[in-house]
Amino acid sequence: MPGSLMIGFWTNWCEAIRFTCEAQGVISARLFLMASGGPNAMAEAGLMVTEKIAVFADAHSAAERALAEGHGIYVAAERAYSPLRHCVSANSRRLLQAPL
Repeated sequence: MPGSLMIGFWTNWCEAIRFTCEAQGVISARLFLMASGGPNAMAEAGLMVTEKIAVFADAHSAAERALAEGHGIYVAAERAYSPLRHCVSANSRRLLQAPL
C-alpha cells in the first residue's frame, strides 16, 4: 500500500509540472502574439478573458456536482481540474499553429 501511495504522489506531481509548463507555454505564446502585433492579437486578448470566466464556471460546477453526489474532496478537485486541463491543452495546440 505505501508503494501505491508514492506512485500516486509522483504521478500527481508530474502532472502538476506538465500542466504548469503547458500553461506557461500558452502565456508565452499569447504574450509573443500580442507583442508582435499579430493579426489575431486583439481577438486573443478578448479570448483570454472570456474563456477564463467560462472555464472557471465549468470547474466550479464540476466540483459542486461531485460534492453533491457525495464524492470526496479529491474527486471534486480532480473533476474541477479537468476543464482547466482541457482549456490549456486546446489553447496550446491552437497557439502553436497560429500565424505570426
